Amino acid sequence: MRILLTGATGYIGKRILPLLAAKGHDVICCVRDKNRFYIPEELQQNVHVIEVDFLDKETLVNIPTAIDAAFYLIHSMSGSDTNYDELESISATNFSERINQTQAQQILYLSGIVNDKALSKHLSSRKNVESILAKSKVPLTTLRAGIIVGSGSASFEIIRDLVNKLPIMITPKWLNTKCQPIAINDVLEFLSKSLLNPLTYNQSFDIGGPDILTYKEMLLAFAEAKKQKRYIFTIPVMTPKLSSYWLYFVTSTSYKLATALVSSMKVEVICSDHRINELLDVQPISYKEALSRALLKVDEDKVVSSWKDSLISGRFSQSISNHLKVPKKGCYIDRRKKEVLDRDYTINQIWSIGGETGWYYGNWLWSFRGFIDKLFGGVGSRRGRTNKHNIYAGDALDFWRVLYANKKEGKLILYAEMKLPGEAWLEFKIIHNTLYQAATFKPKGILGKLYWYSVLPFHGFIFNGMLNKLIK
Repeated sequence: MRILLTGATGYIGKRILPLLAAKGHDVICCVRDKNRFYIPEELQQNVHVIEVDFLDKETLVNIPTAIDAAFYLIHSMSGSDTNYDELESISATNFSERINQTQAQQILYLSGIVNDKALSKHLSSRKNVESILAKSKVPLTTLRAGIIVGSGSASFEIIRDLVNKLPIMITPKWLNTKCQPIAINDVLEFLSKSLLNPLTYNQSFDIGGPDILTYKEMLLAFAEAKKQKRYIFTIPVMTPKLSSYWLYFVTSTSYKLATALVSSMKVEVICSDHRINELLDVQPISYKEALSRALLKVDEDKVVSSWKDSLISGRFSQSISNHLKVPKKGCYIDRRKKEVLDRDYTINQIWSIGGETGWYYGNWLWSFRGFIDKLFGGVGSRRGRTNKHNIYAGDALDFWRVLYANKKEGKLILYAEMKLPGEAWLEFKIIHNTLYQAATFKPKGILGKLYWYSVLPFHGFIFNGMLNKLIK
C-alpha cells in the first residue's frame, strides 16, 4: 500500500513511520524542508520524501494521486501568536481539496477529545479541522485522544519537569480537572489497526487508557514512580496568565504553548465511549504502566521523538535550508582551531554537546545565559536534547537548533534560538585532522553591535576552553 504521511517531522509522525515501513507499506512523507528530515538507513527503501507546505496550495501538486490512504497529523498550535486556528483551517482545506484528486480510500486524523460545551480555542480548532476533513469525498476516520503519555511527549516532559524541580508545588485549581491519559503505544496501535479498515470509515472514536485521573494525581503518580516525595497545594487565585507563566518558567515549554495548554487543561477530556477497543481488539495499558515504559526509554536513551524538536518549542519559524549557508558579510566571527589528537573521540565529544553533558567549559555561564533568555521570553536552555549522543538536522539543542549534522564529515552547524539583537551560528568542522570552531554573529543595528562587544570578553575563555575539551 502507498500511504501519505503528513506531519512526518512531528512527535506522532516520527513514531508511526517505522511501524508503517515495517509492515511493507510505501510511505510518502510530506515535509516543508527535506534538510530537516532524517530517514534511518533501514527505512530508506520504503520511504519517499516530498516537500509540501499545506499553507501554500501550489506545493500540494507534489502529492501523488496514486495513494491508498493518508494520515493527517498536522497541528499548528502556537505556530503563531494568535491565529493558529485560522492556519489549521487553511491547511485542512488545502489538504482536503488535494486529497479529493487522489485515489485515497481513507483519511486518518488524530484529534482531541471534545465532550465539553465550553471548548478551549485549541480543542475548538481541532474539531473544526475534523469538520473540514469530513466534507471530503474520501472516508474519514477520526481518533480523539486526550493526554498522550510517552517518552518525549509534551505531557510527559512537562510532568517530569514539574516533579523533578518542585518538591512543593503551589498550583492553579485546574490541576483538579479530570482527564483520561493514553500511552503512546496504544495511540499508535489504534492508528495502525484503523488503517484501511472499513469498519472505521466515516466515524469518530474517543481513545483513552483505563484510568480517569486529575492532573494532580498524574503528577503524584509520576513522583511515586520516581520514588520522590512531592507535596501539591492548589489555590483558586492563579489566573490563566499566571498559570501560563508558572508552566513557562518551571518547564521547558514555550510561553505560547503554555498558554494554549492552560486553556485546554481547564476542560475535562474523558472518553464518552470505548467501542473502538472491542472493534479493533485493543486493551490500553494503565497510566502507571505508560509511565514505566516512558521512563525506561529515557533511561536507556531510546527516545524516538520529542515534542521539543518541533518548531513550536522555539523561535525558529523558517526553513532550515535558508540558514544553512553561514554568512560572512556584515558579521562578527570568532574563529579558533586546534589539531585533533583522536578524530573519533573529538567527533563523539561534539555529538554529545549540550543537554545533560553541558558545554564542557564554563557551564554555569551557559546556564546563566539560558536563564536570562527565559526571563526575556526566550526558549532558555531547559529543552536539552532528545538523545545523549545522536544529533539530527532539525533537533533542538538547549537554545540552539541543529541545521546540519554529518558525523562522517565531522561537521555540525547550530543556529541560535535565544532572543538576540541579531542572528548567531556556532559551527564545528574537522578538516585534515584540524578542528575548526567558529561563532558567527550577524548584528541588527547598533544594539546588535553593542551586544557583540559586551559578550566578547567571555569568548576568550569559554570558546577556547570548550575547544580544548573537545580535543582531549
